[in-house]
Amino acid sequence: MSDGHMNELEARGLVLLGCGKMGSAMLEGWLAQGLSPTSVWVNDPYPSDWLSETGVQLNTTLPDAPAIVLVAVKPQMMADALPTLAEYGNGDTLFLSVAAGTAIATYEAMLGDQTPIVRAMPNTPAAIARGITAICGNRHATAAHLNMAETLLSAVGQVVRLDGEHQMDAVTGVSGSGPAYVFHLIETLAAAGVAQGLSPDLAMQLAKATVAGAGALAMQADDDPAQLRVNVTSPGGTTAAALEVLMDEKDGFPALLNRAVAAAVNRSKELANG
Repeated sequence: MSDGHMNELEARGLVLLGCGKMGSAMLEGWLAQGLSPTSVWVNDPYPSDWLSETGVQLNTTLPDAPAIVLVAVKPQMMADALPTLAEYGNGDTLFLSVAAGTAIATYEAMLGDQTPIVRAMPNTPAAIARGITAICGNRHATAAHLNMAETLLSAVGQVVRLDGEHQMDAVTGVSGSGPAYVFHLIETLAAAGVAQGLSPDLAMQLAKATVAGAGALAMQADDDPAQLRVNVTSPGGTTAAALEVLMDEKDGFPALLNRAVAAAVNRSKELANG
């Protein structure tokens, strides 16, 4: 974390509203980077044992004008939790939301339309600091606000900036919901191994390691994934035989994933529109 951001957070304080898995993963990252626990106020009705032992200010009176309020409660708890922080609205406290599906306009309605707000969409690998989070701000979120949001979120993985909130539904369909698609790939790859005579445990070990290893290689290799695929495909070989099935335009991955992501994006839009 940059010294400037660290100093501002130490001086003014950081409020974490909700500290479940995502909040805890972020807090753990910040504390590891040297943020003083006494600069962090956490409001959570059911604090974990870990949280209680961190030394943060837990469920106590909040500071007057914190640098940032990070909203990490479930969307359905928002209506109860946010109005208690309305006094910070229309000021220079940045509200950073990692709550899925809650639009910037919802926060503006609850807090005031002059409030600086950054909306973020992280994903579950953030729990092991391997997430990717997309962010966008409203018109009152300055470059400094976006930089601070990026700094805080980079504790749990990569951060990308969107052109605007209109891209958030697409991000939901690709990276927000995407880990589940990969988990299902592991499940079905293992099941296919069992169908070919492997024991369930062995098939699962092979499937997990293969998907995890291929993902890590895709992240680190200079070649793009299409080239990596070509590299392991001998003409007329076993991989080519499998890819002939998977790459079928009608029944394979291209059409299937297009439909799956579109379904997630459409559902995200429906939920946003109530």
